[in-house]
Amino acid sequence: MQVRADRVSLEGHHGTLLPPTSLTVGDGDLAIVHGEPGVGVTAFGLALAGRLKPTTGTVHAEGVDAPLTELVAVVDAPGVSEPDDALPLRVVAGEELALAHRPAGKEDVARWLADHGAAPFAGTRFENLAPALRTRLLTELAAERKGVRVLVLDTPDRHTSDVGSWAGLAREQAERGLAVVVLAATTPLSALPFTPALVGAAEQPAPQHCASPTTPEPTEELTESTDGVPE
Repeated sequence: MQVRADRVSLEGHHGTLLPPTSLTVGDGDLAIVHGEPGVGVTAFGLALAGRLKPTTGTVHAEGVDAPLTELVAVVDAPGVSEPDDALPLRVVAGEELALAHRPAGKEDVARWLADHGAAPFAGTRFENLAPALRTRLLTELAAERKGVRVLVLDTPDRHTSDVGSWAGLAREQAERGLAVVVLAATTPLSALPFTPALVGAAEQPAPQHCASPTTPEPTEELTESTDGVPE
């Protein structure tokens, strides 16, 4: 499976949101896309996920029969998919599990948080979580969604200057066989772990392939989920 963005651009009411940008990622790949702080990098992530229609260029998936909106999850996009800062973690986790069509009742949420080492923070306002924990939990919740093959981490560097905290997490997900794209805006190019793709460029470096040859491709779970509303 590959997702290809070919010279994708987006125009807004007041000018260009995203200059023509290309990127190709496949199963087990990790790519970093660097752009200036602002809406441009987020716009590219939303275009990859089929949530914004490009003004020019195309985005399409190869090797899989599913729409981009089901294949690609955008994690923590400012003003789009980022959680309400005032909500406690247990509510955010419950909402994300329900979105993923996973069991999302009170006990289900408590079990999920315990399994992911976050039980002590269940009642913590989301804005007060440590940046590394915030990004890890949102990423793992997004990966729970049925059919998701691509994770787009939207500017985790806006929460922390610790590049290793999100770079290591992104690599772990790619090693599992998912395609992972990290959008970065405030981290200097020299501090990134490898050469990134650049917003506004058509010729890009190849993403890093992290999955081993024996890593199985992500598959959809067949277990039926139950409905529940977190308290």
